[in-house]
Amino acid sequence: MKRVFLFLIFLALAPAAAPAAVPAAKAVADTAREPVVVELFTAQGCSSCRAANSHLAELADEPGVLALTFAVDYWDYLGWPDTFAQPAFVERQKSYAKRLAVREVYTPQVIVDGRYQTGGVKADKVDALVAEAAGERRNPPDMLFMSNNRVAVGSGRVPRGGAEVWLIRYDPREQEVTPRRGDNRGEAMTHRNVVRQIVRLGAWTGRPTAYRTPEAEEEGLRTVVLLQAAKGGKIMAVLMDKAKD
Repeated sequence: MKRVFLFLIFLALAPAAAPAAVPAAKAVADTAREPVVVELFTAQGCSSCRAANSHLAELADEPGVLALTFAVDYWDYLGWPDTFAQPAFVERQKSYAKRLAVREVYTPQVIVDGRYQTGGVKADKVDALVAEAAGERRNPPDMLFMSNNRVAVGSGRVPRGGAEVWLIRYDPREQEVTPRRGDNRGEAMTHRNVVRQIVRLGAWTGRPTAYRTPEAEEEGLRTVVLLQAAKGGKIMAVLMDKAKD
């Protein structure tokens, strides 16, 4: 509690930060549970991705799991442009490939907590990695959303190579897309927690810092902030917004 209190004092003194009237209990509540982050890299033009999509949709309902779908565009040449793909998602996957010594990017691929990777078709392996990550001890820095479109990250130990703060916005709805061309032509594909926006907010040096967050590009999106070792490293802390009824 003392660490949280000192952290809030810093925020009160920092330029352009939110008022210090944020209750310390809120900072504790926002960081009390660190969900396991499961990232699926998938494509509507990938013939083996339908099952991986369905399994991620199931994981999205598991307590203590943050499941995210990143659609990639490198299968678009097969005849069906993925309706959710963005080049930034491919760049994120390439960072993981380099860090985790994967020869090349592929789909479906699952990354768990930025630490482990496996093929998305291996549902049992995915579940085992999620269970392993959930059992690991963590000591994340405090994080909380503030007024004036800012998010605050407290103090902590910085991993070798540095750390970064990322903002991700995703659509929590279940969505179905039926490609009209390509390997999945005429087959409905289920998507859940589709990422629609990803922004690097800046580097984190281990000192309490407030970051400005951009406006949402669409309505109805959920927001999550990740503190992550630089260049596709382990996820150190997770801050999620409150679900709206």
